[in-house]
Amino acid sequence: LEVTSNRPDCLGHIGIARETAVVFDLPLTLPDPKPPQGKASVSELTKVTLQCPELCYRYTARVICGIKVQTSPKWLVDRLATLGIAPINNVVDVTNYVLMECGQPLHAFDFQKLDGHEIVVRQARKGERLEAINHKSYELEPGMCVIADRSRAVALGGVMGGADTEVTSATKDVLIEAAEFDPLSIRNTARKLALHSDSSYRFERGLDPEGVDWASRRACELILQMAGGELATSVIDVGRKPPQREPIVLRLAQLKRILGIEIDASEVRRILTALGNKEGRETNLKTEIAMIPPSWRRDLTREIDLVEEVARIHGYDAIPEDVNVPMAASHRTGQDRVLTKVREALVSAGVNEAMTISVVEAPVAETFSPWTESPPLVSSTPVLRRADQLRRSLIPSLLEAQRNNESLGNLRVDLFEIARIYLSRKGLLPDEQLMLGITSGGDFLAVKGMLEEIVARLNPAAVLEVVDYQHELFRQGRAVELRIGGTKIGYLGEVSVAALKKFELREPTTVAEVKIEALEGIARLVSQAAELSAYPAVMRDLNLVVDEKVRWADLAATVRGAAGNELENIEYRDTYRDPQRLGSGKKSQLLTIALRRKDRTLTNTEADQVRDQIVAACQKAHGAMLRA
Repeated sequence: LEVTSNRPDCLGHIGIARETAVVFDLPLTLPDPKPPQGKASVSELTKVTLQCPELCYRYTARVICGIKVQTSPKWLVDRLATLGIAPINNVVDVTNYVLMECGQPLHAFDFQKLDGHEIVVRQARKGERLEAINHKSYELEPGMCVIADRSRAVALGGVMGGADTEVTSATKDVLIEAAEFDPLSIRNTARKLALHSDSSYRFERGLDPEGVDWASRRACELILQMAGGELATSVIDVGRKPPQREPIVLRLAQLKRILGIEIDASEVRRILTALGNKEGRETNLKTEIAMIPPSWRRDLTREIDLVEEVARIHGYDAIPEDVNVPMAASHRTGQDRVLTKVREALVSAGVNEAMTISVVEAPVAETFSPWTESPPLVSSTPVLRRADQLRRSLIPSLLEAQRNNESLGNLRVDLFEIARIYLSRKGLLPDEQLMLGITSGGDFLAVKGMLEEIVARLNPAAVLEVVDYQHELFRQGRAVELRIGGTKIGYLGEVSVAALKKFELREPTTVAEVKIEALEGIARLVSQAAELSAYPAVMRDLNLVVDEKVRWADLAATVRGAAGNELENIEYRDTYRDPQRLGSGKKSQLLTIALRRKDRTLTNTEADQVRDQIVAACQKAHGAMLRA
């Protein structure tokens, strides 16, 4: 059987029997363990201290004295053999049998080998070591849950027992452990130590909190039958109690709406109660049913979950192929629509979309981090060879992708990626920001043009602004901070020679990174249409001499502001430098403007007036002079 991660209750024979009983409408018979108890009290024999309730939610202990450890009976050996489990002795075999029966892991300690005859559930200490029952030694770390006695760790909680306290033929007294551990803690421990077991497999997925005591009683009952001994009265049970489940209301009309068929209310009630649900508060039984999910079904939390339970037991084959189920088209979010436009703009420019992993090596992570000065978040387990730091920028990942392409002979590669970066915040969850990253073999102006095209598609009225920016990743004077309306949205620059060597790149590279949130803020997602002018445009060339420090972006902004509504387009043509003709520290910027009216053709005089306004504005703002 394939058991999905949301159904850990089916990782035992009882869970499968319960499903089978419902499907075939058969009675389900479960053992009701009631092991006979002796005179001694368990609290007089041992004590349990729970020091890490965040790692171990609940811990129970029972003690059996005077047992005889020997070979298990043939029936038990045969049952375990069908599951590929080798027999060990009658005590250990019982714990494995109950594990496979109900899915709740157990562990038996040689009680006399526990220092102080006590159990301490705590975090592992730094550098602490444990020899497991597989007779391999493991170095433990803080954050791992260990079961200890007064002096040392004797088991790795939820994963594997220790060799020092394992049950042998000389064992006379045993302590039976049944517990509930934090799934994430067990998963991290098992992965870090590469130590996986049947117990860790189940604890990782979360178990039935009410099955802990049942499994303990069941194991004690079988041990008494096969090994004899006397069970101490009562049980030590520390930690949280099983949480109470709230009722879920199932509206019967939803079955018709979602499945397209009518199912009798009595059949719905039979299916849900047979699956372990209990009827909750009173409802109008003709229209709805309130059900309290069983403790072993943590995946039942919503009304639609109950609909699915009814559908799968009633049978999907009972739903006709041509049944009419009303459906409504899903609505794309604003972010989805923005991302579609971004992808369309870049793909049409010949840029390929990349997908890189979110972790990088430490030297790469330090290369570029413009959004925060906080150190990167570090993963406890490297995803790929020393790659354990969550990235704070997409650019280093894309540069590594470019290096891989160059090593395979793809010298000119243009890539973009839309993914999240992770910015750590002290005492808070990380700030996850969705970013657009670009790496290109084109020059600065080519990539700037791509970004301008993206902005134009999202909002034709928005203007991409640039401000000088310096960073060791970029060439001097070839990097800018990108802004819209004065708000920073990203960075653009040509990679410096030193950075190219660091990433082992052979070809010139330009990179950019932009916040998707900023693009969402300017986007106009409702399409706007306007009637095209039937009149011709009037063109004027302007050759303006300005200081070397004047940026084209600033000059173009001045032109737009002075031209007024008649300006249809402004096009950069060329930059000319000649100290003898223009003077030292001067340059000539050639541009073309297109002027057009919607109601009539502009006259030459009117066009010249607009041109003169532009020249005057540029002279005032930038000291520009019209070159003859």
